[in-house]
Amino acid sequence: MRSAASITPDWLFQVLGVERPDEGGIVELHGTPFVMRGGLLRAERYAHAQSAQGQTAETFGFKWGRRETFESQASRARMRKWLVERYGDVARATWWREYAEPPLVLDAGCGAALSALELLGPIVPRIRYVGVDISSAVDVAAARFAERGLPGAFLQADITEPPFASGSINVIFSEGVLHHTDSTGTALKRLADLLPPGGRFLFYVYRRKGPIREFTDDYVRERIGALDPENAWRAIMPITRLGKALGELDCELDVEEPIELLGIPAGRISVQRFFYWHVLKAFYRPDLTVEEMNHINYDWFAPANAHRQSPEEVRRWCEEAGLELERESIQPAGITIVARKREPRPL
Repeated sequence: MRSAASITPDWLFQVLGVERPDEGGIVELHGTPFVMRGGLLRAERYAHAQSAQGQTAETFGFKWGRRETFESQASRARMRKWLVERYGDVARATWWREYAEPPLVLDAGCGAALSALELLGPIVPRIRYVGVDISSAVDVAAARFAERGLPGAFLQADITEPPFASGSINVIFSEGVLHHTDSTGTALKRLADLLPPGGRFLFYVYRRKGPIREFTDDYVRERIGALDPENAWRAIMPITRLGKALGELDCELDVEEPIELLGIPAGRISVQRFFYWHVLKAFYRPDLTVEEMNHINYDWFAPANAHRQSPEEVRRWCEEAGLELERESIQPAGITIVARKREPRPL
């Protein structure tokens, strides 16, 4: 008997417009062959392992496979708080009433579905959730849904080649994923095409930092890029321990005036946070284990594709994709958007 995690619901095949294939069977979706393997449809054409996208997929498959580094109550509570701070309480948003029941929701780059379960958890039973990821993390996401007795459908595919018809998705959620493709702007526009007028796109992308932080981030990323995921995880661990040591100093410094040349604002800030924001990402939270903090640092440093962008770039891409901003949260770490697809403008 197949486990719940391996069963793809019938409604997904109705959405895709194909018959359910047997295990090992192949169907073609928008020109891409998909094979049914382990109860999930998987694109047969993946990014080449030596490409930036291939390396990024391998990195995230490894990271999300280490469930002990993000499953604790403290890790999930931290994620939930951060998501609601940026997106608002999406599960209670009144705009869900605009869609016929049950709305079709695409989690583009679902990973282990950590963000989706924390932000959308209460309404998952009332939506048609589809998690798509290029990496093996999609199996972890399916398992986590099954363990909670929650409905969901999962596909292993590249989000820049989505196997859905234009205008077929009501809501797209993409938390920290678009910048891990070959082109953030291209990924955003391709996904936005899946929305009909009135559809919504919720996403978060990295924001460009000051020059020292940008240099050191890229330097570390380049140095570990040739390592396999296990060795990259180990190589980052000393950075994580440094962040912990800085955090445990529990002291502040006073930047008396802004250092505009380096993008450093004036004000009091903890030594750890000053180092974190302006020198090198070395995450610290006292309620997390070193392994959990390393998970967060690894997420930043390990992927070859990790583009950073400005708010102006993101706004321009949204305009070009026909998206009207309803909520914009700009933080030092990144840019969070809730946008609505507008009606096509008359020619």
